[in-house]
Amino acid sequence: MNREKLIAQVKNEYARLAEEASQQHFHQTTTEMSPDKYYGNLLNMVEREIAAGTFDGFHSGKEVVEAVANDKQKWLSQWPEMR
Repeated sequence: MNREKLIAQVKNEYARLAEEASQQHFHQTTTEMSPDKYYGNLLNMVEREIAAGTFDGFHSGKEVVEAVANDKQKWLSQWPEMR
């Protein structure tokens, strides 16, 4: 899949998730991070990984978001630094 298209789809997925979380008054309990900030940080990391080719075998942004949600350590090289 085209990397730019994949990034656009991922942005839409994270925007949707942030909106849903905001409506549910979600906060990270350990960092007290807002949903917008949390998903924004994830988006930045995912965009870097897409640009690096990490997700070249994926067919949709939703597939990328689900893979990252299931195993951030595996897919996000910067995840340990962000915790």
